[in-house]
Amino acid sequence: MRANGILMHISSLSSPYGIGTMGKAAYEFVDFLHKGGQTYWQILPLGPTGYGDSPYMSCSAYAGNPYFIDLDMLCEDGLLSKSDYETLDFGNDITKVDYAKMYQNRYKVLRIAASRFDMQDEGYKAFCDANRSWLWDYALFMAIKDSRGGQALCDWPNELKSRDKDAIQKVKDALCSDISFYAVTQYLFDVQWQKLRAYAASKGIKIIGDLPMYVSSDSADLWAEPEQFELGNDGAPKRVAGCPPDGFTADGQLWGNPLYNWGYMQKTGYDWWTRRVARSLYLYDVIRIDHFRAFDTYWAIPAGDKTAKNGVWETGPRMKLFDCLKSKLGELPIIAEDLGMLLPSVHKLLKQTGFPGMKVLQFAFTPEADSDYLPYKYDKNCVVYCGTHDNDTIMGWLTESGAKADVQYAKEFMRLSDGEGMAWGMIRTAMASPADTCIITMQDLMGLGSDARMNKPSVADGSNWRWRISPGCVNDWLAEILHNTTAIYHRTPLK
Repeated sequence: MRANGILMHISSLSSPYGIGTMGKAAYEFVDFLHKGGQTYWQILPLGPTGYGDSPYMSCSAYAGNPYFIDLDMLCEDGLLSKSDYETLDFGNDITKVDYAKMYQNRYKVLRIAASRFDMQDEGYKAFCDANRSWLWDYALFMAIKDSRGGQALCDWPNELKSRDKDAIQKVKDALCSDISFYAVTQYLFDVQWQKLRAYAASKGIKIIGDLPMYVSSDSADLWAEPEQFELGNDGAPKRVAGCPPDGFTADGQLWGNPLYNWGYMQKTGYDWWTRRVARSLYLYDVIRIDHFRAFDTYWAIPAGDKTAKNGVWETGPRMKLFDCLKSKLGELPIIAEDLGMLLPSVHKLLKQTGFPGMKVLQFAFTPEADSDYLPYKYDKNCVVYCGTHDNDTIMGWLTESGAKADVQYAKEFMRLSDGEGMAWGMIRTAMASPADTCIITMQDLMGLGSDARMNKPSVADGSNWRWRISPGCVNDWLAEILHNTTAIYHRTPLK
């Protein structure tokens, strides 16, 4: 079935308290998608953000971001009073998230709510029992981190870093209230998220969630299960993740994430990945796996290097992993992020899995090349985007960041005009393509420029992940235009 969806992260929703949440605006956005004839709402990873504010560098592969817990809903539940949060400073720009203010003030409010929470609540007890494989390690990790002023795991004392039994028991006793706080916030997140997800399902909207390929070196995941990663005797990564040099980055991309110990994972029946994917299936209807190509071959960079130049290609688990996951979890609703220069073996793996890959129109229009991203080349088993969260907006690309020759070719190929609207012309091209699924960013739907860009990869200037939609932009007028355009290309849900 041909389908369409909109990409906008939870953080980008409008709300009075500094960041998008799972509250009123989220439900209004679901209604907007329903009225607009959409099938999917795609979001970025839901995990807590840490240093750099990236949802792809979370302290947990399992936990939800406490920032997304809606304060007004907690007030309705009797856990907060308006006076607890209405006068706090969550930032003065309604179009940008101020993560420093979030860190300073959001947790203060959540601690008040947690202090009023009934720890004997049966739902909470059931949640703790169902999630014990990750919840308490995450809660303890965060409590220790807070007690040490946010110190990174690599700088912890050896007895804590290595989880010495006596040292761990000592901090558990000392930090019991903080540990409970982090467990309670995860329950509150879960209640609000599952309620929102059920509402979306009632409106025929499926949620596409994002599963980052790697975890952070400063994470509860590495701390709790170090054997799953390629670490030295000192507990530090031997090699780290990234991408090799290419035409865009002479030094390559040095991400710094720890690499997996694939040999150990295979011996344990890929239990770690089974648990992680099962968690994602609990949260989402469809999973987009970021950097899918690393399951085939991945770039391994010596730890301590300042660039990615000295890395080497290593072989990933390939179909062994996916055969194992399918045997345990059934058919997997996965979208594979397969962008970039790929080896034939990556294409082979994608075909073996049967997962749809991704096509990005902004990558298609190089006049001297016959790009695979040109829409007439698409196999229908793919997901087409004008651009993703890592790209400039359509208007930003057309007017600022795109190469002149590429932009001119794009305008000619897609017959873009000011009369139709340049962004809508590109959206039309994506919707008209053979791809089974088409996803449009909310920024492009609104025709916004580069200032609305969500992320510039490898740029750490504090501008990333901050964009928020202005109040009133999610409206019936835009929904009707979206519905009509979607219907023309037979991407509206079947009645």
